Amino acid sequence: MAIRFPRPSVPLGTVAVLVAATAGVVLTGSVPASAASVTFTPVADTYVQSDTASTNYGTSTQVVVDNSPVRRTFLRFTVSGVSGTVTSAKLRLRTISGNSGSPVGGTFRRVSNTTWSETGTTWNNQPAIDGATLGTIGAVSGNTWYELDVTSAVTGNGTYSFGATSANGDGAYYDTRESGADAPQLVLTTGTTPPPSQDPVLVGVGDIANSSSGDTATAALLDGISGTVFTTGDNVYPNGTASEFTTYYAPTWGRHKARTRPSPGNHDYNTSGATGYYNYFGTSAGPSGRGYYSYDIGNWHVVSLNSNISMSAGSTQEQWLRADLAASSKPCTLAYWHHPLYTSSSDHAPSTATRPLYQALYDYNADVVVWGHNHVYERFGPMNPNGAYDGSRGMRSFVAGMGGADHYGFGTIQPNSEARNNTAFGVLKFTLHAGSYDWQFVPVAGQTYNDSGTSNCH
Repeated sequence: MAIRFPRPSVPLGTVAVLVAATAGVVLTGSVPASAASVTFTPVADTYVQSDTASTNYGTSTQVVVDNSPVRRTFLRFTVSGVSGTVTSAKLRLRTISGNSGSPVGGTFRRVSNTTWSETGTTWNNQPAIDGATLGTIGAVSGNTWYELDVTSAVTGNGTYSFGATSANGDGAYYDTRESGADAPQLVLTTGTTPPPSQDPVLVGVGDIANSSSGDTATAALLDGISGTVFTTGDNVYPNGTASEFTTYYAPTWGRHKARTRPSPGNHDYNTSGATGYYNYFGTSAGPSGRGYYSYDIGNWHVVSLNSNISMSAGSTQEQWLRADLAASSKPCTLAYWHHPLYTSSSDHAPSTATRPLYQALYDYNADVVVWGHNHVYERFGPMNPNGAYDGSRGMRSFVAGMGGADHYGFGTIQPNSEARNNTAFGVLKFTLHAGSYDWQFVPVAGQTYNDSGTSNCH
């Protein structure tokens, strides 16, 4: 898992605020009181370059991963004075300020050779990058910190080497130990693991039930996850009929119907007035035929909206939403509906008609928006209604359409897309804390894709 985060100002013993790249995660908070952390900077770092095979770059103020020409980065850390069990090891790198970024930040692996020379290593005598893959940093921007979880490689005191490569011809450039405060970091946390959260859980997905087995697998995940279940539409295929709800949805997700708060999709509306949907879910879907409603969970206000009816500014739904948000006293807000305002899928384009709903939520400082419609998983960084990155007031959004229907492909990757997958079925789980939230993509049995993180409410 790779993470980007703003330049830290962190006292020793504290883990700071972070934001993700390939797995694109924003993590905010300090280490529990029962844990301690310590930061190490490299004792050596350099890169090698294929077309200057005998040149050493050990004193450079940058290291590079690239594929044109091929450039590989090496870092070495000496860990000492650490007692107790290492519960977390994070490798942190900062992209240089004078570079516009890269679509690939590099793949990082353990290097068994820990005696290579910083001022003597060249392409011709470079150590083998021969260890297990630790993770990949996705798209990077200039002047930004990124983080990689290397806990599997760092167990305690000792010397550790890492190597990084890239298959992309647009290089990623990072600061070196010659850069002072911007030098790479290895942050180790030791101590006890905090107990599991007892805060409420909201879990769900969209594009769910049909004649295949994907919905059977995602329903099995819900069997082991307590909390309120949400859906982001297209609950049953292909036409949302009463018969299809009985045949496909009821035997799988239907066993969680009593704790489900759904939203409707366009396939649910293939039956006139979505009567199959409204009759099946009853009062759990809000006032019959309307398709939008709200409820509270803990410190959170949750809004289920209907993107199959008018959403324009001044429409009945948009005016209801503004009044509902104005009346809420909860400090945190999450909303979900079917059609995504932002998506990189090649099958359904972004639904700009939903922008007035997003605008209303933004105006009232909402925190999270979740959609379906495209049969993929995608997470976007916090954005304003015009799609610009907004770290202070922007809403983090998710496309959660991996409930069981066949996956779609990706096209042009949209700005601020931080994590994507179109091969795994799964559910999206939110743990709703008093002033923050955790998210987690939970894959079905036999699949390994994951994405998780934490962020504060506005």
